[in-house]
Amino acid sequence: MEVFSIKKDATYRSANFSESNRAGLRFKAAIEMEQVMSEMSDAKNTRVTVIPCLRYRDAPAAIEWLCQAFGFEKQFVAANEDGTIAHAQLTFGNGMIMLGSATDSEFGHLMKQPDEIGGAETQCAYLVVSDADAIYTRAKAAGAQIAIEIKDEDYGGRGFSCRDPEGHLWNFGTYDPW
Repeated sequence: MEVFSIKKDATYRSANFSESNRAGLRFKAAIEMEQVMSEMSDAKNTRVTVIPCLRYRDAPAAIEWLCQAFGFEKQFVAANEDGTIAHAQLTFGNGMIMLGSATDSEFGHLMKQPDEIGGAETQCAYLVVSDADAIYTRAKAAGAQIAIEIKDEDYGGRGFSCRDPEGHLWNFGTYDPW
């Protein structure tokens, strides 16, 4: 297996990938990424710069399920008078997702629910966890549909993929690209 390292001038270099040099390669890639990021003027200097946004038909139930099954924590939830969710922020470690109720709105028309497109997803989130087996057990007990069973990956780490009650795809693993 080869690993490719992104360089500032957008060229790629490969290196042999083995147990003995995995930590060194990760460290070097992190340093290179940090250098590239420090030169980017578009990214705000904040805690996290990429936050996935999701829509759910039953957002209040999804919030509770995501907290129970995956260990998210409610940071902010703004409910509408009719009980739908205008906006919610759930945290997981130093990461966050934002979500709301699926609505007939300008933004709502830009998105489809998984069951509207044959159960497919066009994107998904990967959450770095310290114990993938513990999350797997909790998610399965909460009724998550396991899409890819938990396994050790060739590139390092252990993880699995599952779907939440509305069909959104989630990936959990111990592999940390940073």
